[in-house]
Amino acid sequence: MNNVLNEPITHPRFKPPVTGIDGVELSHHSRARNRFELEPRLVEMKQALRDGHYKQYRTSAEVDLLAECDAEQLSWPQRAARLIRRMCEAQKIVIPPEERIVFTRTTGNVPPVYSESQQRNLASGCALHELGPISNICADWEMVLSQGLLSRRNVALASRARLKDDPKAVEFLDGAIETIDAVLDLACRYAEEASRNQRHDLAKILYRVPAQPASSFHEALQALRLGHAVLWLGGHYHCGLGRFDQYMWPYLKRDLDLGRVDLNGAEQLLAEFFLSLNKDSDLYPGIQQGDNGQSLMLGGVKRDGSSGVNELTYMVLRVARGVGMIDPKINLRVTKDTGLDLLELAAELTQIGLGFPQYSNDDVVIPGLVAHGYALADARDYSVAACWEFLIPGRGMEIVNIGAVSMPAAVDSAIRSGLAAGDGFDKILGRVGANLRSQVAKLAERSARLLLPPAPYYSVLMNGCLERGCDLSQGLEYNNFGIHGACSSNAADALAAVKTFVFDERGLSARRLLAALDTNFEQDEELRKKLFDEAPKVGNDDGRADAMLVKLFDLFADACESFPNNGRGGIFRPGSGSAMFYVWLAQGHEAMTEPMVGATADGRKSGGFFSSSLAPSPGVQVRGPFSVFKSYSKINYQRICNGGPLTLELSDTVFRNPEAIHQVALLIRLFAAVGCQQLQINTLNVESLKDAQLHPERHKNLVVRVWGWSGYFCELDAAYQNQIIGRHIYGEPTR
Repeated sequence: MNNVLNEPITHPRFKPPVTGIDGVELSHHSRARNRFELEPRLVEMKQALRDGHYKQYRTSAEVDLLAECDAEQLSWPQRAARLIRRMCEAQKIVIPPEERIVFTRTTGNVPPVYSESQQRNLASGCALHELGPISNICADWEMVLSQGLLSRRNVALASRARLKDDPKAVEFLDGAIETIDAVLDLACRYAEEASRNQRHDLAKILYRVPAQPASSFHEALQALRLGHAVLWLGGHYHCGLGRFDQYMWPYLKRDLDLGRVDLNGAEQLLAEFFLSLNKDSDLYPGIQQGDNGQSLMLGGVKRDGSSGVNELTYMVLRVARGVGMIDPKINLRVTKDTGLDLLELAAELTQIGLGFPQYSNDDVVIPGLVAHGYALADARDYSVAACWEFLIPGRGMEIVNIGAVSMPAAVDSAIRSGLAAGDGFDKILGRVGANLRSQVAKLAERSARLLLPPAPYYSVLMNGCLERGCDLSQGLEYNNFGIHGACSSNAADALAAVKTFVFDERGLSARRLLAALDTNFEQDEELRKKLFDEAPKVGNDDGRADAMLVKLFDLFADACESFPNNGRGGIFRPGSGSAMFYVWLAQGHEAMTEPMVGATADGRKSGGFFSSSLAPSPGVQVRGPFSVFKSYSKINYQRICNGGPLTLELSDTVFRNPEAIHQVALLIRLFAAVGCQQLQINTLNVESLKDAQLHPERHKNLVVRVWGWSGYFCELDAAYQNQIIGRHIYGEPTR
């Protein structure tokens, strides 16, 4: 893998580069780490956003679409297209005088296109995709911005003429054209209103984009804002923003070359775009407020393997720090050779408590994707879905989360039944493998009946749909399904405890352990403490526990690989994430196929939280970050490629001065060097979090990393607040 910074980052409007501490050339602004500050106009805009002032514009009447669709006896694809059209038409045009990038949603709920009874009949025993509409994928924004929607319309017309004898293709293409026209009409209405308001500069932009290819940074941002917002109007959610610095940099570079914008002007425009993404997010569905999937990716290599790091990579980090809001969620691709100036800038963003960037290691991710059938150029072009799962923008209809296997349930069941039967430890591991395969089989059977709804507008934004005359719901280049391997550390710790105390040292009888588990340790606190405090734990580079972690993921990969076809021409990709499952598996949830897990052999009592993704079990004291990295670097990520971050919870005192920031940058580089796949760092102050629970009015803007996303702490349910407090590795143990 090439050094992601092996190309000099230069531009004629910047001072000559200087050599960084690791021999990588750095531009002057990244070396100096100039601060970005919002101009007064944007400071006021940010405050208005946090106060919810944009909600005053939600005056449009709710769209009543169902009767119309039934009266015209529209098909499902036609209804999906009509939904986009009617929702665009329903938007009242709002252009506040201070805004330069516009769109404000004036409708609330997205109306159904079928009644509940019709939906049940339509599904006919099939399982609908998540909440219904297509979600958790990423459009090819580079194509959309460079071609413009009129060009996409011409592609649809050409395909319609070529496929005129194919009724399904014609129906799809007519629907796609209807959605394009709806978006163009909405943009035109905005342009006309801007003209009436004497905002001729804005009107000129809106008359051009998104119809025509963007010709400036401002135009590209406006086109993206409108095109992205319409996805939400159609009921789509977790709509990713992809490799933002790759497709946006040509527009910014051209503006800088021509002197049409200076650095500060570009930064203020970018800041306003970021602020705009926070405007309507209270209407976006998710497990918790803030779980909306507005993620973007920075850095990494291009499709040809050359460096993709550019001036915009640095600018996004700088501006995101200045904006200080939960959207967009920032991801950064790194390697062991990534320049420390970039990593220090990223650490400064983490310092303010947003919980991002999340880091992905190109040296591990790209080979893993290739091993799972992705073309090398596509693997190099990876981004992330809503949280952390890897995908290729514009080229995949991949469902990156069809569910999760409960590793604690698989292990706990194997331990209890195996010990009761007098099994040796190898037979217990065999039971674990069988349990994991059974769980994967349930998910595979359910997903085989998965019904994906038509998405004509989303199809316009993807590669190949208009060209083939086929909706993305029918499949794209990549059609894999992802399965989370949830709460692995607790499961591995339980296996390690049993192997150590029952089988290796033989100091603990199976009868005593089973009795303690059955009674939730109520009569044997001594044993619980021994299991929790003295048994090997993942995160301490302890070979006994880490071997169990590796074995669990190998068994999980075996289970996924035993189902080579997901029914849509794809595979099942195993991952290491936990998402919300660390709460659901511990305390029960109707969405889970596996029951709530009671007391476990790692010393955890019933109801206690599990570990989130790749993190030490809650309350476990570890030697330090390096030992944590070493533990999780042992996983074979060429087999575990769906994503799922190693999560570090650090005290805010870690970021106390520039030298400390430098040390955090070295820590990030170390994560990549030892061969881990993904990393997220959350900086927490436990006392502040506890005070926020007591006095939420004092901590309105307190942001935390929840799992693959960040949210406002006081807007989270108590269960998630408590888990975040409890997982802090330097805080008080939660048992």
